[in-house]
Amino acid sequence: MNASECVARGCALQCAILSPTFKVREFQVNDVFPFSIALSWKPDAQNNETQQTVVFPKGNAIPSVKALTFYRANTFTIDVVKVDANDAQIEQKISTYTIGPFQSRNAEKAKLKLKVRLNIHGIVSVESATMLEEEEVEVPVSATNEAQKEATKMDTDDAHPASGTDVNMEESKGATDAAEGSENVAPTSEEKSVPMDTDAKAEASKKKVKKTNVPVSEVVHGALGANELNKAVEKEYEMALQDRVMEETKEKKNAVEAYVYDMRNKLYDKYSDFVTSEEKEGLIAKLQEVEDWLYEEGEDETKGVYIAKLEELKKVGDPIEARFKEWETRDSCVNQLVYCINSFREAALSNDQKFEHIDISEKQKVINECSEAEAWLLEKKQQQDSLPKHANPVLLSSDLKKKAETLDRFCKPIMTKPKPALKPQTPPPTETPARETQTPEQQQSNGENSASEPTGENAAEEPAAEQMETDKPEGAADASA
Repeated sequence: MNASECVARGCALQCAILSPTFKVREFQVNDVFPFSIALSWKPDAQNNETQQTVVFPKGNAIPSVKALTFYRANTFTIDVVKVDANDAQIEQKISTYTIGPFQSRNAEKAKLKLKVRLNIHGIVSVESATMLEEEEVEVPVSATNEAQKEATKMDTDDAHPASGTDVNMEESKGATDAAEGSENVAPTSEEKSVPMDTDAKAEASKKKVKKTNVPVSEVVHGALGANELNKAVEKEYEMALQDRVMEETKEKKNAVEAYVYDMRNKLYDKYSDFVTSEEKEGLIAKLQEVEDWLYEEGEDETKGVYIAKLEELKKVGDPIEARFKEWETRDSCVNQLVYCINSFREAALSNDQKFEHIDISEKQKVINECSEAEAWLLEKKQQQDSLPKHANPVLLSSDLKKKAETLDRFCKPIMTKPKPALKPQTPPPTETPARETQTPEQQQSNGENSASEPTGENAAEEPAAEQMETDKPEGAADASA
């Protein structure tokens, strides 16, 4: 299967997955690396024998990240190499990384964690290097047993080594891990059962891991240097600028050619009535001359030359095109102005109630303004109708629109003036009775009902009944007596 077929199958599969029509089961596409990448280094200064380990084997998924552990006392180098390279023309060593300088507090070798990344583009790089140092920190001991158990649990968890992609590159790793494990062993049951009769403020030592970033420098073999890279970037910018100038020149040349063909066709069709015979013959001859020049001397001219040629043709063609456009849009602009005049005049002369609040003098101003606009329109329209189509127009669409806007700006505020708000009429003061008057018979019946049913609610409402009797009108009181 060749590369084109692989790409076609992959595209078809991806389209099927993303298509809302086809019901395809979800697939997970994993990219793999086609080569084996190893790291090569020298153990120490005394032993010059180079060691090598494969970090990303052939078929490794990309992207991928590996964490490596080194024990070193000073600066060291690591080479990224390609394993089992069949092509002799490809150099096996890809890049070299220098880790350091760094300095450990102790006399022993420092523990270094390196993060190596294989990115989605298949490029291997050492991203970072971190020095790990254990230091003792004095912390207050808790007086409760729960805090002691929690600290013991944390120490026990720290004793387990990291798993996954962490690879240790030190030969004496077993002895070192054994030493570290012995330090982090949890206390025995006998030690836990013995109570510590100490003050709550007593302090004990606890180990803490300090992380320090170590500088990493990269040298890619076969890559361009900084100066060469800058020159290549500048050259790329120059080439991009040349391409843009060539595209713009081509566009201007095409614009000249398109104008020649378009104007020639319109002179025989739409523009024939808007140009004199002499102007028409002269312009057609000029267009033919420019066309011949484009295919002979003007084949490879600059952008400025094509712009000048186009402007030269437009000096003759633009007045003809302007006369045609004015004739095409003049009627609609006239109708708009006439509608505006008639609308405001009818509103000013109307007896409609919504215009009664407008003063007669204000309405007369609207009528006068409409009459003035109408007189101007009739005069200009008579002048324009007397001219032939190939003459420059005296009644322009822009003037008609401007006149309509001026009339609307003057008349609209007057005819849309809101009605004045009516003052509210205050009603004459009337005495409102505190209670609804009742007939003597109703009052007597209410009194009997209240006396015959002495419930708790009626007992609570007795003060209200007395209040209503005091508010009775005099006539009602006399009638009851």
